Amino acid sequence: MAAPAVSAPAPTTTPPRPEPSRPTALTRVRRHLPRLGALVFLAAIGYLVIAPLVGLQRLAFEDDARGYRAALDAPDIGETLRRTAGLALGSLAIALVLGTFLAWAATRLPPRLRVLRVLPILPIVVPAVAAVTGWAFLFSPRPGYLNAALRNLPWWNHLDEGPVDIYTLPWIVIITGFGLTAFVYLFVSAGFGNINAELIEAAQVSGSTAAGVFFRVTLPLLRPVLVYGGFVALLLGLGQFTGPLLLGRNNGIDVLTTDMYAAVSQSPVDYGRAAAIGSPLLLFGIAVVFFQKVILGDHSRFVTHGGKAFRSGGRPSWVAVTGILLYALVALALPLGALLVVSLSSFWSGKIEPSGFTLDNFRRVFQESGITDAIVNSLTTSVISVAIALPLGFVAASLLLKGRRFRVVRAAVDFIVAMPLGIPAVVFGAGFLLTYSREPFILYGTRTVIVLVYVTLMLPFATRMQLSGMVALGDTYVEASRTSGAGALRTTTEIMLPLLRPTLAGAGALMFVLLTHEFTASLLVRAPTTQVMGTILFDYWSNGSYPLVAAIALVMTLVTSAGVFVAMSVAGSDIFEKL
Repeated sequence: MAAPAVSAPAPTTTPPRPEPSRPTALTRVRRHLPRLGALVFLAAIGYLVIAPLVGLQRLAFEDDARGYRAALDAPDIGETLRRTAGLALGSLAIALVLGTFLAWAATRLPPRLRVLRVLPILPIVVPAVAAVTGWAFLFSPRPGYLNAALRNLPWWNHLDEGPVDIYTLPWIVIITGFGLTAFVYLFVSAGFGNINAELIEAAQVSGSTAAGVFFRVTLPLLRPVLVYGGFVALLLGLGQFTGPLLLGRNNGIDVLTTDMYAAVSQSPVDYGRAAAIGSPLLLFGIAVVFFQKVILGDHSRFVTHGGKAFRSGGRPSWVAVTGILLYALVALALPLGALLVVSLSSFWSGKIEPSGFTLDNFRRVFQESGITDAIVNSLTTSVISVAIALPLGFVAASLLLKGRRFRVVRAAVDFIVAMPLGIPAVVFGAGFLLTYSREPFILYGTRTVIVLVYVTLMLPFATRMQLSGMVALGDTYVEASRTSGAGALRTTTEIMLPLLRPTLAGAGALMFVLLTHEFTASLLVRAPTTQVMGTILFDYWSNGSYPLVAAIALVMTLVTSAGVFVAMSVAGSDIFEKL
C-alpha cells in the first residue's frame, strides 16, 4: 500500500517591514538646534573678544606694516621694552616672596588670631588708582608725608626734598609688587590647604627639620600654585598701567602700556602704532598660557589624597603675626591714611594740621555734577555689564562642562573666554576704541561701549566661577530631572538656576567690585561727557586738585568695600579663591 502523500508545507511569508518614517523638517531643525545655538554663541563672543584685536592688527600691517615700522623706529623703544620687562620681573619677585611668606604665616597664626588671614587679601579691595595716589601722597619728594617725617632724622635733616622719590622706576616696581602680593597669597594659600598633613608628619617622623620639611616636601607640592600664581602675576605686571601712568609718565618713564595710551590719545590718533606696541603683550599672554600648561602637565601628579588636611606641624609663631600686621600696615593702612588726611585738608602739604580739617572735599564730590555723573555711570554700567556677563558666562560654562558633542566649538569657547584674562586691558581698550568709533557701530562717547568692554573683561570671571559651581553641584540633580521627563529648559530654570543661586550672586557681586575698580580700559573708551569714577579721578589728578582726588579715591574704596561685603555675605569668605 502506498504511503500517503505528505503535502509540502505552505510557504511562510514575512510581513513587510514598515518604512522608517522620514524625519520632518521640524525634527531636523530641532536635532540641529543645539549645534546651531552653540555656533551662534561662539560667533557672538568671538566678535566681542576677537574683532577689536583683529582690527588693531589689520591697521598695524596696512601700508607695508607702517604701524610696526613706526613703533620699531622710535628711538626709545628698546628702553621701553627693558622697563616693561624690569617692571614685570621685579614686581613678580616681590610678589612671590611676600605672597609665599604671608601664606606660610597664615598657617602659623595662633587660633585666636586666625582672623588676620584676611588682611593680605584686603589690598585687592582698594582700587589701584586709589592705592597709587595714596603712595604718592606719602612719598612725593617734597610734600610727601613720610618724606617730610624722614627729613627730621639726623642723617637726612639737610635735605630739602626726598630721601624717597616715588616718581622713579624702582618705586613703581615696589608698589606694583605690593599690589600683586595679594594675588600670589591667594594662590599659595589654596595650595597649602590641599596638602595632605600625613606627608608632613611622615617627613617629621623621619627626622627632617622644619626647614627640611618646608624645602623638600611643602615647596615641591606647592609648585603648581607657584607656577600658576607666578604666571598670573607676571601677566599682571606686564600689563601694569595705573602706576606707570600716574607716577612715571611725567618723568619720561614709559612702558608698553603707557606708550599705547599715548599713541591713541594724541592727535592724530595712531592706531597702527598702538597695535604694534601692544603686540608683544598680546603674543606673550598667549605664550604664557601655553607654557604654563607644558610646565604643569598632568595636575593629578600634585594631588595628595589623605584623611588629614594640611597642618603646619609647627607652633604658632609671633613672627607670622608680626609679618602679616606689618604687610597690612605698609600695603593698606599707610596709603589709605594718606588719602584720608589729604581728603580732609584744604590743600596738600608736608604737614598734617588736624585743626584745619574740613569735609568740603567730600561735599564737592556729591555736589559737582561731573563727579556725581561719573559715580552714577560707574554704578549703572557695572550693574548692566554684570547682568549681561552672567548669562554669557552660564552658557560658556555649560558648553565647557557638557558640550562634549561640540568638540571644536567647545575648544574655541574655552580659548576665547580665557583671552581677556591673559591680554592686558589696555589692548582691549584700544581695540574697542577703534572698533566702535567707526562703521558699522559708532558708539564712541556712549555708555554702551563702556558696557561692551566691561562685559568682555568679565567673561573669564563669569565663566570660571559658574563652572566651579556647576562642577561642585554634580550631575545627579540634572539626571534626576531629565529622567522625570523634564526638558533641558525646564531643568535649567527650575533645578540648576535655583541651586546655583549663591554662586550666581557671589559672581555678580565680585564682578561688580572689579568693574567699579576698572580704570585702564575705561580711560581709553571714555569721552569727556561719559566718565566713570576712575577716569574723573585721573582728570582731577592731572589738574592738580589733590584733596578732591583723595576724596574721590576714598569714595571708590567705600563703594568697592560695600560690594565685597555683599559678595562675601552671599558666597562665603572664600569667594576670591574661586577666581
